[in-house]
Amino acid sequence: MPSLRFSPGPDRAARHLELFKRITTLGRAPDNDVALDDPAIPDCAAHIHFDGKDFTLACLEGSDGVRWNGAPVRRQRLSHGDRIQLGSHELVFLLYDEPAAGAAPDDTAADIRAYRKMVEFSARLSGAENLDRLLEALLDAVIELTRADKGMVILLQDGELRVRAARNLKHETIEDAGRLLSDSIISRVVQNKRPLIVSDALNDEAFRSALSVVNLKLCSVMAAPLMEKGELFGLLYVGNDNVVNLFEERSLDVLTVFAAQASLLLRNAMLLNELRLDNQELSARLEKMRFGEIIGSSEAMREVYRKIEKVAPTDIAVLVSGETGTGKELVARRIHELSPRGKGPFVTINCGAIPENLLESELFGHVRGAFTGAVATRPGKFQAASGGTLFLDEIGELPLQLQVKLLRALQEHTVTKVGDTRPERVDIRVLTATHKDLEEEIRQGRFREDLFYRINVVSITLPPLRERGDDVLLIAKFLLQKFASEFGSRVKGFSPAAVSAMRGYAWPGNIREMENRLKKAVVLAERTHLGPEDLDLHTKDLIPILPLAEAKEQFQRRYIDEVLRRNNGNRTKTARDLGVDPRTIFRHLEKKGEDEAEGEQKGPQA
Repeated sequence: MPSLRFSPGPDRAARHLELFKRITTLGRAPDNDVALDDPAIPDCAAHIHFDGKDFTLACLEGSDGVRWNGAPVRRQRLSHGDRIQLGSHELVFLLYDEPAAGAAPDDTAADIRAYRKMVEFSARLSGAENLDRLLEALLDAVIELTRADKGMVILLQDGELRVRAARNLKHETIEDAGRLLSDSIISRVVQNKRPLIVSDALNDEAFRSALSVVNLKLCSVMAAPLMEKGELFGLLYVGNDNVVNLFEERSLDVLTVFAAQASLLLRNAMLLNELRLDNQELSARLEKMRFGEIIGSSEAMREVYRKIEKVAPTDIAVLVSGETGTGKELVARRIHELSPRGKGPFVTINCGAIPENLLESELFGHVRGAFTGAVATRPGKFQAASGGTLFLDEIGELPLQLQVKLLRALQEHTVTKVGDTRPERVDIRVLTATHKDLEEEIRQGRFREDLFYRINVVSITLPPLRERGDDVLLIAKFLLQKFASEFGSRVKGFSPAAVSAMRGYAWPGNIREMENRLKKAVVLAERTHLGPEDLDLHTKDLIPILPLAEAKEQFQRRYIDEVLRRNNGNRTKTARDLGVDPRTIFRHLEKKGEDEAEGEQKGPQA
């Protein structure tokens, strides 16, 4: 444990004070942690401050006699063995316990050197981010301590052991280092997961018959496993081909301690390196798979992109349809960006989010005094979008009386403010979006057919997230990276179980639902990789995997119903289009009627 070794005064025994407090006080006054009997020392001369990582000596105001290793100092970070002079007293700072007095001088010096090198190495590893530099620092330290002439870090990658770094005594990289390894020695360490020392390989009964040992003429070899949670992910291997019996048990102890100390830091560095590569790969994939702010590469989305590129240069009316949360506004914005109006305003209004009595004013503006609260004349969204694009989201929520006024505005390119009689000309392009089936709304009398044909010159249908294949994972990774950065979270990725759950979930709220689930998970998660439970995705929420025969039957039923709808219920034409006997269609309808009747009977009982 870190401590100070000192003598409180003349003819008094030396003391060791363990430094477990955040601030340790030094001075002449008896209430100091270190009280020194010397009138030349101020009552409180200095502090030693521990910040959780380093110990720092700080000289207090008016104390000029504090010296560090013989030099005057005001503030200094302490290292093992540093000497602090206060008046006639000298204190020694010890970062770790030194060997007992009975140890042999050579052994003591070697142990102290090994401890000091481990401390220095730990500090270097803690601050290293680059995996290659970290491995080089590890090998240089181990080679110096063990007196080997070469060292290697061997890591398990894709199920195979590969040399990840190799260094020699001159701190140089060894090229083609794999040829210098003994396969038999490495195999023994991998099999037993224990460190191994071979003092004279050519004369060792266990290895002298191994071809690699004979061909390489190996002498002294040591190897220690790199472990994580009981699993081996690599080895530290050092050797000297010129000296036999070079390595002693103490050398193996040093290598083993280094391997244990380095395993966690190396594993973290490897994970960070993999994450950095994943992020680079994700960024590269995103560049290829994004269309403006829209992300996706499924065939359905590529068809959307093709339509956007064709309609954008024109002023043609476009209706974007799709489920809630599929990104309809992003599509409208992309059409605007690629159009000749791209430098003009892009104005949006959600027709379902504004009360009916205020919606007309929001769209067309009003004059002062037009209604209670109209204290000033104000332009509407049509005027604000002049020279650019107006995006009417959820057009299916627009009241019928406003549908008439909207139709007139689209036909005549003029609007009249509420309370005014003078029409104003506007130069805009109108894009619309809805999650409703507007044709069904027309049949129900809730949407005007003439307005539908005015806004639906070209229709772009966005597929739901559940039908976009690998886009689900691509979007999830993009959002995770975005939210982790935004909220300062340490979350880095998804567990395999989370990936499987995301693939199997229906995402009824689509991308908007994914955003909300990921925000919550990133903020609350306590692990670096999110699991299904972090995303609130449970087995009962996932789409069940059906037997192939059942899945085929369900698809066939849905497809027959779709073709019947297209043919307005004409069974003969449906059978001809599908290339089946008309009796197949009749049987389908009979079965459907029976299922519906059975459902009605069960309904009241439930």
